[in-house]
Amino acid sequence: MNSFTNIVEEIKSIISAEFAPKKVFDKDVAEVLGISQMNFATMKKRNKIPFTELLDFCAKRSISINWMLYGQSPESLVEATNNYMIKYYTDINASAGGGAENEFESMESLEIPQQFVFMLGGERELKNIEAINVSGDSMEPTFAYNDIVFINRNKTDLNRGGIFTIRTEAGLFIKRIQKRIDGMIDIISDNSVYPTQVLHPNDIEVIGRVVSRFGDVN
Repeated sequence: MNSFTNIVEEIKSIISAEFAPKKVFDKDVAEVLGISQMNFATMKKRNKIPFTELLDFCAKRSISINWMLYGQSPESLVEATNNYMIKYYTDINASAGGGAENEFESMESLEIPQQFVFMLGGERELKNIEAINVSGDSMEPTFAYNDIVFINRNKTDLNRGGIFTIRTEAGLFIKRIQKRIDGMIDIISDNSVYPTQVLHPNDIEVIGRVVSRFGDVN
């Protein structure tokens, strides 16, 4: 996958005509992506790619996200990626903090790079995969605000534990789940600032197991 710096340079090339004859700077790229200069600088330092903003940028300019992330030419992607599409609910935010879920569900098809398919369980699992956004910080460093996570709605068994998207009376959450011997469920935040909650299984609706984001899930 291309580094943050490489992607920024590609964006500069793409938008250079809009700024001609002026030179395009990092602050211009941050503005085009809708990211504050401070957050942009932090992302650059950490090599953290702003996937949500990058997807919007590519969609508006009819650019293949595969080309931007992997440097693949559009011609090489025609056969490889045409069938690798999943549902992406752009208006749904599963909270890694306080519960959150938007009332209206806006869905679009998200093209998945061929190299990424195996991380989601292979082609046969794609029909069960949906993508949503993350908000909040209780699952840092595993997830960060505005990450896109991929959920397998066919995997709802909590016996082996793992990271799941769940719904409680407080809203929609992404949490690490662990089943206790007494049958109760530990709702665990990877950020140690947040305490573990204990709920009865009847108080939880399991939406699906989080199988990946743009990167591996720990």
